[in-house]
Amino acid sequence: MHESTRGQLLVAAPSLLDNNFYRSVVFMLEHNQDGAIGVVLNRPSELPVSTAIDRWADQATEPAVVFLGGPVSPSSVIALASYQHDHSDEHWNRILGSIGTVDLELAPQEVPGVDGVRMFAGYAGWTGGQLEAELVTGSWFVVDAELSDVHTDTPGDLWWDVCGRQPGSLRHLAHYPYDPRHN
Repeated sequence: MHESTRGQLLVAAPSLLDNNFYRSVVFMLEHNQDGAIGVVLNRPSELPVSTAIDRWADQATEPAVVFLGGPVSPSSVIALASYQHDHSDEHWNRILGSIGTVDLELAPQEVPGVDGVRMFAGYAGWTGGQLEAELVTGSWFVVDAELSDVHTDTPGDLWWDVCGRQPGSLRHLAHYPYDPRHN
């Protein structure tokens, strides 16, 4: 098994043509021998957070829409939040630095310290060994996440932004055309 990718980003290789993941950036929530779970950070929907989960709308970061987190369980919602405390508790599960998942069943006032929320409908999921196989074939690049990636106000540029800050040949992908046939 590869090292856990929890708290890191999976950046889709240009050769990954699956519509669910083409040019996607996935923030990894969990990765162990049983499988892996993450959310796609750069697929905003048109659905306002105020329509989906109104009581959390004031906490939503711009763009304040529900994001398409991945093809698994699209009717479920996962929320990533910035938290002003550095420890996990029963309401907040730290993933990386001040970023973690928050329990949406609670009202925002029941989770003091939340400072910005992003909602995701569905998630990306892999069974045990599946992600490792995709990493071996070069479908994904594993890179360090920055806290600002989760709440970027320009999610459509995130794939290029993340590639552009990487060292070596991965940086060149930032100049890779969206459709290489039009190069």
